[in-house]
Amino acid sequence: MTTGSRPRFSVRVGLAAAPDHDGPFEDVPEHLLVPLQGWVNGVLSYQGHDKDSKARPICLRLRIPPSLNRYGAPQYVRPLAQAAGTQLLDVVDEVLRSRAANSFEAEELRRMLDDAGSAYRVNEAGDGLEERVTPTVRDAVRQTMADAAAEPAAGSAADHLAAAWQAAYGRGPDPVRAYSEAIKAVECAAHAVIQPKNAKATLGTMLGEIRNARHKFTAAIPSPTGDPIAPAEAMMRALWEGQTSRHGAQTATVPEALEAARAGVHLAAALVQWFVSGAVVRTP
Repeated sequence: MTTGSRPRFSVRVGLAAAPDHDGPFEDVPEHLLVPLQGWVNGVLSYQGHDKDSKARPICLRLRIPPSLNRYGAPQYVRPLAQAAGTQLLDVVDEVLRSRAANSFEAEELRRMLDDAGSAYRVNEAGDGLEERVTPTVRDAVRQTMADAAAEPAAGSAADHLAAAWQAAYGRGPDPVRAYSEAIKAVECAAHAVIQPKNAKATLGTMLGEIRNARHKFTAAIPSPTGDPIAPAEAMMRALWEGQTSRHGAQTATVPEALEAARAGVHLAAALVQWFVSGAVVRTP
């Protein structure tokens, strides 16, 4: 994000104090409202003519009624371009999802959100919005996905980790799915190392395997206790036991909180990287 990388001129010369809050801004701040509405209008119109064929399904999916022109004909672009607040974010997300924006328009939106200090960004696939994360953290997770995708023994770990990331940081987060996908990512990455002969292995059965045969595993990070698998085991157990929605009971099921789900996704990314890179191995 470019916002904050250089203090304002008035701050640099001592004419004003630095603002208490200069981003990231949640929702749609006042300074971003008109530019974002203009972007929506520009994408959904061409030379003054509305692209109703693209705007109509967006209105229908978001349950936004069309406006009527003086002849009583429905207009679908206008209500989308006049949306505000969280509804405007939903509109932008749907415009991206529908691929109505070309690559130049998507890049314009990326720069706009950067310059405005928005808490949201265009995701890597260019098909939606997601919450911002520290670039170094995001890049590390992205590299883990690439490494997992390149390792056949990791199965579909990359796909599950990508789904977990989107569910945790995409527009309209789904904490329960994010946590579930995070666990699946680790199960895929660890399967060939921990329980290769168990076709129905889960993170829980893998923890049992480690408990019963820990002498069969070693890890790159030395443990002060002399038990090299202990750090990975502790991380796996934290992820497994931290899932509150896995089973039903007489008591009410407690869905994962968003912060817990995001922490679980990052924990899973570290574990996937360990197993994919060979930092945790099974000894002969």
